[in-house]
Amino acid sequence: MLDQLGENLARLRTGRGLTQEDLAHQSGVSVDTISRLERGTRKAARGGTLSALARTLGTSTSVLLGMAPPERTTLGADQLRRAVHALDLPDFAEESDVLPLEQLRDAAGTAWTDYLAGKHAEMLAGLPALMVDTRRAVHATEGDNSAHAAGLLATSYRLAAGLAGRLQLTDLAAHAAHRALQVAPQTSRPDLDEAAALRYLAWVLVRQGDYEQAERIAVRAATRLDPGMMSMPDPDRVGVFGSLLFNAASAAARGGNTHRADDLLRVARAAACRDGVDRTGEAGVFGPRVAALQAVDQAVRTGRPDQALEMARRLPAPVGRVPAFWEAGHRLHLAAAAVDMGQWDDAIGHMDAARRTAPQWARVQPLGQVVLAQLVEHWPSRRPSRLTELVEHYSAA
Repeated sequence: MLDQLGENLARLRTGRGLTQEDLAHQSGVSVDTISRLERGTRKAARGGTLSALARTLGTSTSVLLGMAPPERTTLGADQLRRAVHALDLPDFAEESDVLPLEQLRDAAGTAWTDYLAGKHAEMLAGLPALMVDTRRAVHATEGDNSAHAAGLLATSYRLAAGLAGRLQLTDLAAHAAHRALQVAPQTSRPDLDEAAALRYLAWVLVRQGDYEQAERIAVRAATRLDPGMMSMPDPDRVGVFGSLLFNAASAAARGGNTHRADDLLRVARAAACRDGVDRTGEAGVFGPRVAALQAVDQAVRTGRPDQALEMARRLPAPVGRVPAFWEAGHRLHLAAAAVDMGQWDDAIGHMDAARRTAPQWARVQPLGQVVLAQLVEHWPSRRPSRLTELVEHYSAA
């Protein structure tokens, strides 16, 4: 991926009749940076640099990076791995100057937005530079500024853990989560950053099949957070607490302890109802609707499709923001439950809703592929037109 950046940049620039100086003037990126990217002497760039170049050239960062589809590629993971392991190689960022904290916050916010949207190519390109830039800021500043920079560094490590986990690079994901843990004591909110790092670590352990350890870590971290601050809730604290309980419940369910999983979700739902708001942030996705979605999805995963479909009829409306991929994932679980109950038309409807809600994300989910195969088997010929459309969409993965 990153090897194609220079070639694509030069091709797109010349195709639009721009000199390097023209592109530099219009994008705000230095001529030296553009020249080194095109020559291949620089292999990576900050996310803001890529966005500015793509915007000026009238394209997307995915096209600039030569990625299609962006939501599944692992090309470029070598740069992410080197950055997570703290190998500060000089080609990771354009300048050695320490960036202002406001600019680093914006970059971290963009990375989180890309994570929600499943823009993996953009993250693979931008996260290494963000980690280098924030590490520089931690070492070059003092006091509160250094603590705030450390918080952004912890965030970048957590995002790296999430991205690597999504790409099935679980060893790298675990290492990134441990790096976030190491940075947490240096931040302005060490207890919260430690709990957030443990949330990602527990999530990775579930993906690795270490359910007992994942549940233990998540429950202990949630207990230490103490949610008894609900009278004046801190959004990040509430989000981390709830997400930890979700991870613990998932670990318990996958480990075969359904009753324990249900108990953990009941605690999470009670906390969500007390808070009363659905929140979407890097620290955690949590709220009344989010917790209810989690309970329905868990009922499907633990072989209770009838119960899941009944619970889905009583879902609360969102109060705040719920990520599209959460809603789409819920629809895929309902589709699976509908198939198990022989409700074939309903299954098509849920699959279609997932496609419309988060098309790129839904297309690459294993559960969606399984349900689609069941639907196709049920209608080997004379398929409903909606199923034909679904086959075309989900087969593009």
